[in-house]
Amino acid sequence: MAGTSVPGPDTVVSLSSAKAFLGSRPVLRGIDLSVHRGEVVALLGANGSGKSTAVRAMVGQVALASGSLELFGVPQRRFRDWARIGYVPQRTTAAGGVPATVREVVTAGRLARTRLGPVRRADRLAVDAALDMVGMHDRAKDSVDALSGGQHQRVLIARALAGSPELLIMDEPMAGVDLAGQEVLAGILREQVARETTVLLVLHELGPLEPLIDRAVVLRDGCVVHDGPPPEAVGQHALPGHDHVHPHADAAAETIRTGLLS
Repeated sequence: MAGTSVPGPDTVVSLSSAKAFLGSRPVLRGIDLSVHRGEVVALLGANGSGKSTAVRAMVGQVALASGSLELFGVPQRRFRDWARIGYVPQRTTAAGGVPATVREVVTAGRLARTRLGPVRRADRLAVDAALDMVGMHDRAKDSVDALSGGQHQRVLIARALAGSPELLIMDEPMAGVDLAGQEVLAGILREQVARETTVLLVLHELGPLEPLIDRAVVLRDGCVVHDGPPPEAVGQHALPGHDHVHPHADAAAETIRTGLLS
């Protein structure tokens, strides 16, 4: 396994020997994972490998049984600056069953910055910019109940972007999204990368996002089995005639494939 998850002064997320359970079932079995400032990291693996549990631990939705977690160099239990983090959960209804308009849901992404105070002009501008970015400004006054599944996903992304996060965490953002929607997401992420936003994506496959990915971390049965170049990059480096020879590329590519399929 390539090891690039080494904490340093530019580390945004650091999981060390992290273990977590769902009920009595172990889901994370002592993983080490670091995400560095400005990186775009894909967290890959089959269903049940621990991907979503890892990111839910980062945002405080799952407690670690042991190990440590730091956000921006601060132990998560003491971390309070949640405005620095934007989180897009696995596909769900944008308002969680509560009647709301698209604008109201996206405005909720500013709550960590307003600290429940009145909405200011800067907040309105940020919400408008986020709606524009995902192509939903013309639906701002509509009820989220009137939206398609893909449009719900765009609203959730806009809610995360409205907070102008330094770290953007997205859990399966392409699940159930058609190719056109995936291309929209790729465009959104290109803009975030240009702004030097750090991005952590939970994915089953890279698809149109592949050119944006700096590093892939593959989980299998709650363990990290690969941390290094994305699968496509490993495959390219394994091809005869490539400029750079990597004697372990075939083994690394097989490790990734096994982690994704098993």
